[in-house]
Amino acid sequence: MDNFEKVEKLKERANVTYEEAKQALEACDWDILEAMIYLEKLGKTSGTAKAGYSAEQESTGSSGAQAGDTKEGQESFGEVMGRFGRWCAKWINKGNSNSFCIEKNGQEILRVPVTLLIVLLIFTFWIIVPLMIVGLFFDMRYHFRGPDVKSVDLNKAMDTVADAAENLKSDIADQK
Repeated sequence: MDNFEKVEKLKERANVTYEEAKQALEACDWDILEAMIYLEKLGKTSGTAKAGYSAEQESTGSSGAQAGDTKEGQESFGEVMGRFGRWCAKWINKGNSNSFCIEKNGQEILRVPVTLLIVLLIFTFWIIVPLMIVGLFFDMRYHFRGPDVKSVDLNKAMDTVADAAENLKSDIADQK
């Protein structure tokens, strides 16, 4: 490629005048990439370059987008993590404002936040679930209470399970 073609190419890609492109190429020993960087450092490039790269990316040796850069319509990793954190905080807050209640003979024995119940179920599933099942046979009843417990279907289902345990217990007692 001769010098005239290099000047034309740089002029087109950097969006500068013919004289500016020629001066930049002469200052950079006719290296187009170096001339592009030179023009960017001088602030002479206007708009976006038509090339598929920017001189800053080439000078740092990266071929993709810089870590902080985001394309239009895409979120950065920090924004996604922030949104996930807010979502988790919302659900933890809901879990803390609602309770799991254990009752015996109509009296509340224990009330724990739903968040604590979930943590206990995650880490001690094989202890909590059998204890809850055994509790059903000792006339324990379980309910969810709180401002976000709008659906009483869950509480109805828990009452149905407690009634079934009571019926099973009475059937066994009748067989003796």
